Amino acid sequence: MLRTATAVVAGKTARMLARRRGGGSAFPGLVAERIQPRILRTALAGIDGGIVVVSGTNGKTTTTKMLVAVLRAHGRTVFSNPTGSNFTRGVLSEMLPQLPVSGRLDADMVVVELDEAHAMRFIDEVPPTHSLLLNVARDQLDRFAEIDHTAELLARLGAASTEGVVANADDPFTSRAAAPLGVPVRWFGLDASIADRLPELTEHDARFDDAAAAHDFGAGDARLRPRDERAFDIVFDDLEVGPVTLQQRGLAAMINATAATTTARMLLAGAFDAATTAEALAAVRPPFGRGEVVMVDGQPLELVLVKNPAGFGVALNTYGSTPVATMVAINDNDADGRDVSWLYDVSFASLRDRGVALTSGVRAYDMALRLHYDDVATDRVVPDLDDALEAFVAAHPDEPKRIFCTYTAMMALRRTLAAQHGLAHFGEEAPA
Repeated sequence: MLRTATAVVAGKTARMLARRRGGGSAFPGLVAERIQPRILRTALAGIDGGIVVVSGTNGKTTTTKMLVAVLRAHGRTVFSNPTGSNFTRGVLSEMLPQLPVSGRLDADMVVVELDEAHAMRFIDEVPPTHSLLLNVARDQLDRFAEIDHTAELLARLGAASTEGVVANADDPFTSRAAAPLGVPVRWFGLDASIADRLPELTEHDARFDDAAAAHDFGAGDARLRPRDERAFDIVFDDLEVGPVTLQQRGLAAMINATAATTTARMLLAGAFDAATTAEALAAVRPPFGRGEVVMVDGQPLELVLVKNPAGFGVALNTYGSTPVATMVAINDNDADGRDVSWLYDVSFASLRDRGVALTSGVRAYDMALRLHYDDVATDRVVPDLDDALEAFVAAHPDEPKRIFCTYTAMMALRRTLAAQHGLAHFGEEAPA
């Protein structure tokens, strides 16, 4: 008890000091963990409404935010990690302000997004009651080595879940991972009317017949049926949620909402309400950098996170055809993945007509060369992100703008925009 109390106090102090210095999101968790290695297990020991781990290559942050919003709209007290710090110590750092000295978290439910590898560390300490398996794509292969390894990690997460799993029926990797599990599995996927969109969303594995991994949809499973780029219905066998109208554009956001809704219904069972769910989803603002729109000098500037071929392809199909000024910022820091060869698996044809105003980031010249191979003109190459942002805004003062950016580039650009335009910082609520 004394050791736990000491860990909580030390972690809270480290968090306060780290925030004063403007960083260190995972450091407080490291401090607390060093003092009490089992602090996470202690903190979650009293949670009886469900402990949910959301994982997969794309969509973790958005889906987690949507799921938490739906559960809270149903009156549940939910702990989550809203900043998207999806390492175990980052989750613990987010938890510290809410922990009393006893170290026991007071909440009905816990919903956390976790990086696929760090989910393994989490389940070693705390078996989740439920897991949500989103998708598998080639991402950070310098870290995960191969796509099969990522799929295996998700399979292990599903196998560790004690009460249920929600999985993407349209993703062959998650489909194969979830099919043999011994707990109830609920599926989400696209309606047959838009099945032709699947190739842009999933990785094809030539070693398997992806059609053989298809599942019959039954009770508790959900299909996405779009109406336009923001409005859609989520169709269960016995009810429909919709029309749902999101603040975020695109099919990927709709899929995330469908995944969140399927999971919420599994958790809430008979307490699930379709109207409450649709209203909650409509109120969710895009997480930082995931289609977030920032007003800069009276014009919208949209930040679009990209980090792998599938995600960039979906982003270009969602945003790329709109004739606005475009900048692309590519970093290759550890959090982005050092290997940027994945850029050559993306088609940039949708950017040809207007071209790209600037490329920036550590790999600014690599990005400009890649665009050249797809006959996309690049006006300028400015590696420094702040200089590029200033030049981009100055060159296009009277029109909408868009920046496709990798994770650390997005973080840096968003900090600059927050400082210049009074925006909320990461982990804070944006002003209404």
